[in-house]
Amino acid sequence: MKKVLAFFGAFNPPTRAHLELARLSAGQTGREGVIFVPSKMDYIQNDQHKDFSFSDEDRYRMLQSACMGDPSLMVCDWELKQPHQPRTYETLCHLRDEGFSPSLLMGSDKLPELEHGWLYVPEIVREFGIVCMSRDLQNVKSILHEDPFLHGLSGGIQVVESPAAYQTISSTRVRRILKEIARLKTLPGPADEAALQQIQEKKAALAGLVPEPVLAILLSKAFKI
Repeated sequence: MKKVLAFFGAFNPPTRAHLELARLSAGQTGREGVIFVPSKMDYIQNDQHKDFSFSDEDRYRMLQSACMGDPSLMVCDWELKQPHQPRTYETLCHLRDEGFSPSLLMGSDKLPELEHGWLYVPEIVREFGIVCMSRDLQNVKSILHEDPFLHGLSGGIQVVESPAAYQTISSTRVRRILKEIARLKTLPGPADEAALQQIQEKKAALAGLVPEPVLAILLSKAFKI
């Protein structure tokens, strides 16, 4: 069975950090690849209460475009095809049935949710294991040591120290810039030179946050964010 990391999330949209940290985590833990598993749009909006979600089709296409050319990066649309958002454990079992040996890849910002916000956490740790990437400059080993629930699971949680440059890149930041570009484009009257300059600067900022194929998709469509 191919040993992989299963990277769950909204990917709303996918960022450079998603891809680079996935590659880094696979390399540091000896996995053969990473499978991105995007969540359903209605779950992102209604359960996670995100301010905006790109459609299932758009997020899947952006992930596919971003991973193209790297055979170690794959995208699974199984959750998108289900009538309701599956639990992480259910999807990990599905990937195992498909011939993979998956471990859950997650950011340290999700650790506080495990005790009360997730189901089947002991089963995930026991059957699959967790690889945890440091996020928001957190000291993950201290978090695992100081929290009684997490400490009891720490034998099944492997920590990957993420480069600081990637820890603060977020999809939320990307959406915020896209909103600002949309606002500048809808200012009344003809666009002045200052507004056009701001738009170009914000597009340049986006280029540093998302992979080039994702940027092309984001700028090619008039998303109402």
